[in-house]
Amino acid sequence: MNRVIRAWAVAATVSGLPSTVHALLTGRDPLAATRAAGTLLPGGRASVLGGAVAHVVVSAGWTAALVGLDRRRPLSVMDGLAAGAVIAALDLGLAARRYPAIRALPQWPQWLDHLAYGALTAASLKAARDAAPESSSPRRTGTSAVRSRRARGAGGPGRRRRA
Repeated sequence: MNRVIRAWAVAATVSGLPSTVHALLTGRDPLAATRAAGTLLPGGRASVLGGAVAHVVVSAGWTAALVGLDRRRPLSVMDGLAAGAVIAALDLGLAARRYPAIRALPQWPQWLDHLAYGALTAASLKAARDAAPESSSPRRTGTSAVRSRRARGAGGPGRRRRA
Protein backbone atom coordinates (compact mmCIF):
# COMPACT_ATOMS: atom_id res chain seq x y z
CA MET A 1 0.00 0.00 0.00
CA ASN A 2 2.88 2.35 0.69
CA ARG A 3 4.06 2.09 -2.92
CA VAL A 4 0.60 3.06 -4.15
CA ILE A 5 0.41 6.09 -1.86
CA ARG A 6 3.94 7.11 -2.80
CA ALA A 7 3.22 6.78 -6.53
CA TRP A 8 0.03 8.79 -6.17
CA ALA A 9 1.66 11.52 -4.03
CA VAL A 10 4.65 11.95 -6.32
CA ALA A 11 2.65 12.01 -9.54
CA ALA A 12 -0.19 14.16 -8.22
CA THR A 13 2.21 16.71 -6.77
CA VAL A 14 4.84 17.01 -9.50
CA SER A 15 2.82 16.41 -12.68
CA GLY A 16 1.31 19.90 -12.63
CA LEU A 17 4.67 21.54 -13.25
CA PRO A 18 4.39 21.85 -17.05
CA SER A 19 1.13 23.84 -16.96
CA THR A 20 2.28 25.87 -13.94
CA VAL A 21 5.55 26.83 -15.65
CA HIS A 22 3.63 27.64 -18.84
CA ALA A 23 1.20 29.85 -16.93
CA LEU A 24 4.02 31.71 -15.19
CA LEU A 25 5.97 32.21 -18.43
CA THR A 26 2.92 33.48 -20.32
CA GLY A 27 1.60 35.71 -17.53
CA ARG A 28 -1.47 33.54 -16.94
CA ASP A 29 -2.91 32.59 -13.58
CA PRO A 30 -0.95 29.55 -12.31
CA LEU A 31 -4.00 28.44 -10.29
CA ALA A 32 -6.43 28.55 -13.23
CA ALA A 33 -6.16 24.79 -13.82
CA THR A 34 -6.77 24.13 -10.12
CA ARG A 35 -9.84 26.37 -10.14
CA ALA A 36 -11.10 24.70 -13.32
CA ALA A 37 -10.78 21.28 -11.68
CA GLY A 38 -13.13 22.56 -8.97
CA THR A 39 -15.93 22.60 -11.55
CA LEU A 40 -15.78 18.79 -11.63
CA LEU A 41 -17.30 18.61 -8.15
CA PRO A 42 -21.04 18.76 -7.52
CA GLY A 43 -22.08 22.39 -7.61
CA GLY A 44 -19.56 23.13 -10.34
CA ARG A 45 -17.90 26.14 -8.66
CA ALA A 46 -14.41 27.10 -9.76
CA SER A 47 -12.34 27.35 -6.58
CA VAL A 48 -8.83 26.49 -5.47
CA LEU A 49 -10.05 24.35 -2.56
CA GLY A 50 -12.57 22.51 -4.75
CA GLY A 51 -9.93 22.06 -7.43
CA ALA A 52 -7.48 20.60 -4.93
CA VAL A 53 -10.13 18.14 -3.72
CA ALA A 54 -11.07 17.19 -7.28
CA HIS A 55 -7.40 16.75 -8.19
CA VAL A 56 -6.81 14.47 -5.19
CA VAL A 57 -9.83 12.32 -6.05
CA VAL A 58 -9.24 12.13 -9.81
CA SER A 59 -5.52 11.42 -9.48
CA ALA A 60 -6.21 8.75 -6.84
CA GLY A 61 -8.62 7.06 -9.26
CA TRP A 62 -6.14 7.12 -12.13
CA THR A 63 -3.37 5.90 -9.81
CA ALA A 64 -5.57 2.96 -8.79
CA ALA A 65 -6.15 2.14 -12.46
CA LEU A 66 -2.42 2.28 -13.23
CA VAL A 67 -1.59 0.15 -10.18
CA GLY A 68 -4.09 -2.43 -11.45
CA LEU A 69 -2.35 -2.45 -14.84
CA ASP A 70 1.06 -2.61 -13.16
CA ARG A 71 0.03 -5.71 -11.21
CA ARG A 72 -0.88 -7.51 -14.42
CA ARG A 73 2.22 -6.41 -16.28
CA PRO A 74 4.86 -4.13 -14.78
CA LEU A 75 4.71 -0.70 -16.38
CA SER A 76 7.76 0.95 -17.89
CA VAL A 77 8.12 4.72 -18.02
CA MET A 78 7.14 4.53 -21.72
CA ASP A 79 4.01 2.60 -20.73
CA GLY A 80 3.32 5.38 -18.24
CA LEU A 81 3.66 8.01 -20.97
CA ALA A 82 1.21 6.07 -23.13
CA ALA A 83 -1.18 5.76 -20.17
CA GLY A 84 -0.84 9.50 -19.57
CA ALA A 85 -1.84 10.13 -23.19
CA VAL A 86 -4.92 7.93 -22.82
CA ILE A 87 -5.83 9.69 -19.57
CA ALA A 88 -5.37 13.08 -21.25
CA ALA A 89 -7.60 12.03 -24.13
CA LEU A 90 -10.30 11.01 -21.66
CA ASP A 91 -9.89 13.94 -19.25
CA LEU A 92 -9.29 16.69 -21.78
CA GLY A 93 -11.15 15.24 -24.75
CA LEU A 94 -14.29 13.58 -23.50
CA ALA A 95 -14.79 15.03 -20.02
CA ALA A 96 -13.83 18.58 -20.98
CA ARG A 97 -16.79 18.73 -23.36
CA ARG A 98 -19.04 19.05 -20.31
CA TYR A 99 -16.78 21.44 -18.39
CA PRO A 100 -16.13 24.81 -20.12
CA ALA A 101 -13.56 25.90 -17.51
CA ILE A 102 -11.39 22.89 -18.36
CA ARG A 103 -11.96 23.31 -22.07
CA ALA A 104 -10.81 26.95 -21.80
CA LEU A 105 -7.36 25.98 -20.46
CA PRO A 106 -4.41 25.95 -22.87
CA GLN A 107 -4.45 22.34 -24.02
CA TRP A 108 -0.84 21.40 -24.71
CA PRO A 109 0.40 22.27 -21.19
CA GLN A 110 -2.47 20.18 -19.80
CA TRP A 111 -1.46 17.29 -22.06
CA LEU A 112 2.12 17.62 -20.79
CA ASP A 113 0.79 17.44 -17.21
CA HIS A 114 -1.03 14.20 -18.04
CA LEU A 115 2.01 12.70 -19.77
CA ALA A 116 4.14 13.63 -16.76
CA TYR A 117 1.54 12.09 -14.46
CA GLY A 118 1.60 8.75 -16.28
CA ALA A 119 5.39 8.66 -16.52
CA LEU A 120 5.88 9.65 -12.88
CA THR A 121 3.37 7.07 -11.66
CA ALA A 122 5.02 4.30 -13.68
CA ALA A 123 8.52 5.39 -12.57
CA SER A 124 7.46 5.46 -8.93
CA LEU A 125 5.88 2.00 -9.16
CA LYS A 126 8.99 0.68 -10.90
CA ALA A 127 11.25 2.15 -8.21
CA ALA A 128 9.12 0.46 -5.54
CA ARG A 129 9.35 -2.86 -7.40
CA ASP A 130 13.11 -2.52 -7.78
CA ALA A 131 13.52 -1.73 -4.06
CA ALA A 132 11.35 -4.68 -2.96
CA PRO A 133 12.94 -7.96 -1.88
CA GLU A 134 13.36 -10.62 -4.58
CA SER A 135 10.37 -12.66 -3.51
CA SER A 136 7.58 -11.56 -1.25
CA SER A 137 6.38 -15.11 -0.61
CA PRO A 138 8.53 -17.72 1.09
CA ARG A 139 9.55 -20.70 -1.01
CA ARG A 140 7.73 -23.90 -0.19
CA THR A 141 9.93 -26.58 1.25
CA GLY A 142 9.38 -29.87 2.95
CA THR A 143 7.69 -33.10 2.03
CA SER A 144 4.49 -31.56 0.66
CA ALA A 145 6.48 -29.30 -1.68
CA VAL A 146 8.46 -32.29 -2.98
CA ARG A 147 5.24 -34.25 -3.53
CA SER A 148 3.71 -31.28 -5.32
CA ARG A 149 6.72 -30.96 -7.65
CA ARG A 150 6.68 -34.72 -8.33
CA ALA A 151 3.01 -34.56 -9.16
CA ARG A 152 3.81 -31.93 -11.79
CA GLY A 153 6.61 -34.09 -13.21
CA ALA A 154 9.43 -32.08 -11.71
CA GLY A 155 10.92 -34.74 -9.46
CA GLY A 156 14.44 -33.42 -9.77
CA PRO A 157 17.73 -34.98 -10.88
CA GLY A 158 17.94 -38.73 -10.81
CA ARG A 159 14.18 -39.21 -11.08
CA ARG A 160 12.98 -41.09 -14.09
CA ARG A 161 9.58 -40.51 -15.53
CA ARG A 162 7.32 -43.45 -16.09
CA ALA A 163 6.44 -44.19 -19.67
